[in-house]
Amino acid sequence: MKIPKRGEKGFTLIELLIVVAILGVLAAVVIPNIGRFIGRGEEEAKETEFSNIQAAVHAMMTDNELQTLATPVSLSADRTQDMALFPDTTAAASKGTDILGETYLGTDKAGFILYQHDRVAGDGSASANLSNYVATQLTSQWYTVDSAGTVTQYDEAAP
Repeated sequence: MKIPKRGEKGFTLIELLIVVAILGVLAAVVIPNIGRFIGRGEEEAKETEFSNIQAAVHAMMTDNELQTLATPVSLSADRTQDMALFPDTTAAASKGTDILGETYLGTDKAGFILYQHDRVAGDGSASANLSNYVATQLTSQWYTVDSAGTVTQYDEAAP
C-alpha cells in the first residue's frame, strides 16, 4: 500500500462507485417492500374495524336479548359512520326492559346503538348508565346492518 503524500486525502473513484452501487441495490430491494407493507396495513385496519363493528353489534344484541333489530340501517343509501346512530334508532318506548329488568322511560335514548347506549333504565340523566360497544363514535368506513345483525362495510358514502 502506498503511503499518501502530504495533501493527498480522500477516496478513490472506484471506492465511491462501489458505495453507490451498494446503496442502489439496497434501495431496489427495500423501496418496493415498504410500499407493500403500507398497503397491507391499510387493508388490515379496514378488516379490523369491520370485525370490531360486527362484534359490537352482536354484543349489543346479546346484552339486550334481541333476536332482530326493529329498524336496522340496512339500505345502502343509509350508510353511516356515526355509531351513535347505528344500528337501530327505534323509539325508546319500544326497548322494553333493560339488562336489570327495569322498564325504559320515554326520556331514555332512542334505540339500540353502539356508542353511548343507555344500558340501564331510569331517568336518563346519569352518564354512568351509558355503554360504549365501540371505542369511538365515528369510523373511517361506512356501515349498514340487516335485521339479523349482519354488518356490511363500504369504502364511501352511498352515491
